[in-house]
Amino acid sequence: MRPTNSAFGGLGLPFWTQPWFHPCDGITSLHLTFMFLQKTRLPALIASCPLLPSGFSLTRKTFWLSVAAARRRLSSMDPEEPAEASASRTGPDATGCAEKSPAVDLLPGETVVREGKAAILFPNANEVFYNPVQEFNRDVTCAVVTEFARDLLAQRGVKLVVPGEKEKVVVSLSEEMNEDDVQTEENNGAQEPTLTAMAGEKCEQGIRVLEALAASGLRSVRFALEVPGLQSVTANDFSHKAAALIARNAQYNRVSHLVQASCKDASMLMYEMRGKNERYDVIDVDPYGSPASFLDAAVQAVSEGGLLCITCTDMAVMAGNCGETCYGKYGSVSLKAKYCHEMALRIILHSLDQRASVYQRYIQPLLSISADFYIRVFVRVFTGQATVKNSASKQALVYNCVGCGSFHFQRMGRRIDNGKNMKYCAATGPPVGLECEHCGQRHQLGGPIWAEPIHDLGFVQKVLAAVSGNPSRFGTSKRIAGMLSMVAEELQDVPLYYTVDNLSSIIKSETPPLLQIRSALLHAGYRVSLSHARKNAVKTDAPPAAIWDIMRCWEKTNPVKRERLSPGSPAFNILSTEPSGGISSDLQDKRKKCQNKRENKITDSSQLKNFPCKKFKQGTCTHGGDCCYSHDVELKSEEKIDE
Repeated sequence: MRPTNSAFGGLGLPFWTQPWFHPCDGITSLHLTFMFLQKTRLPALIASCPLLPSGFSLTRKTFWLSVAAARRRLSSMDPEEPAEASASRTGPDATGCAEKSPAVDLLPGETVVREGKAAILFPNANEVFYNPVQEFNRDVTCAVVTEFARDLLAQRGVKLVVPGEKEKVVVSLSEEMNEDDVQTEENNGAQEPTLTAMAGEKCEQGIRVLEALAASGLRSVRFALEVPGLQSVTANDFSHKAAALIARNAQYNRVSHLVQASCKDASMLMYEMRGKNERYDVIDVDPYGSPASFLDAAVQAVSEGGLLCITCTDMAVMAGNCGETCYGKYGSVSLKAKYCHEMALRIILHSLDQRASVYQRYIQPLLSISADFYIRVFVRVFTGQATVKNSASKQALVYNCVGCGSFHFQRMGRRIDNGKNMKYCAATGPPVGLECEHCGQRHQLGGPIWAEPIHDLGFVQKVLAAVSGNPSRFGTSKRIAGMLSMVAEELQDVPLYYTVDNLSSIIKSETPPLLQIRSALLHAGYRVSLSHARKNAVKTDAPPAAIWDIMRCWEKTNPVKRERLSPGSPAFNILSTEPSGGISSDLQDKRKKCQNKRENKITDSSQLKNFPCKKFKQGTCTHGGDCCYSHDVELKSEEKIDE
């Protein structure tokens, strides 16, 4: 009796060849089954299975482990397809087919959330945290990590290949080249990277990434799918449900060869990896709240020159509502002022530098941004005992006037360069008196904060160029480009800022145009820029006296009712002093000339031809040649140049 209904799921093998039903000895039965299958097409199917490692050979030891993989392979094949054809589909086409179909099935109550190139499984019960608002945060992180990996791996001879990026073509403008130029090009060509790394592939010389608080693993999966040059990505979370979901998401997106799920305490995991050969190249800490408890471990577990990505969402503490709590977490007192968002960035940088200096390490900020309800900093960490001595001179206390909002800085230390060596001494102060010289009110003391630049302009421009040149890579590319463009234009050596609406509210006047305030500061010989952290913000190296002098000049042209000002108030004391300069008449005349061009009434309709048609520019004008406005784009450009 030989039934042919096989338990192998359609292989057509005799039922009696299976060892668990064979009446003979188990070893003999396994031998018979093995010998029988060697004459069938199963070895070819097993060898062609993409789930098995290269160089796999069918042996008794690995036979039963291979049956399950071959069974999955058979289920996706045409019954009439020969084994040779199936074996020939193990190239790029087979990989493309595998990427289209998910590796795991959805469980009841699960939904799929797509972001970037990742498709993440999420339970409807909201057992694992997910915030769609922070897509911008994750996009910026992928862009920053990509450029960091590009710079780091270029030193190891590895070139990154990012989908959608165009190769940079260097064109020589000189017609004649001497021998030295030729020799230089040959030397540069010899140092060019010989290896290439693509997103989704493991690079043995690549970087190691740790996401300490991974939740669903969305960020780690996006790293694996979108950032080239990765050796491994460790996605850690203390929740067992989250760790299990991370593993399923890695398998669902077919990046299990890069993403490793971990279920440990984040601080303990980083403390375990403090060894020089075990440190991570990139550590991402994005908690739901304060990252203060993870900073000490993070500055130790990151490699030499490695990248730390830190997010703070406890803005109520860092923006001045709870200064004493801020001091307990970050070692700095926050102030409730208009510049609180940038001050929060400088507080977290101060905390990172202070904790790194304990281990003879120091930080180098690459990018610091304030967006939505959180702040995000990207810093590199280096080791150097001599450089750590500069830490005190990089921190400063903030004296903030409670009346007019003027602020002054007091450095914590001084550096004196004697040429051959550096001399360090205590700072002298305070920089202000008992009362504010402008409004007569008292000062608040905040800080210490990081008083050095919070961005690396060269690195920011690299990230901006990469995002602008490949806008289809991220869903928030336009916002990233706008944010980085604003960051690149900020004054790097000027901490904090003023806001125009706050300046006008103090003296009870109308709010002046931002352009006019900037023009007045430039005309007075000071530098000025905007800030990404707040609308209507003005960063300038002008002292508070010059700023209030400009506001007095504005009040002269837009007077306030002095009888409504109470004696001793900040507005009364500031306006009691006569202006000495401020907004010049030339700037006023130029503003009147350039603004409100159409205030004069147009008596002749032919004059409308001097103005461009807005609907024609948008492609919606239906009048054609009968339109009373100009459709000549070149004429518009020439008129602008003439003006």
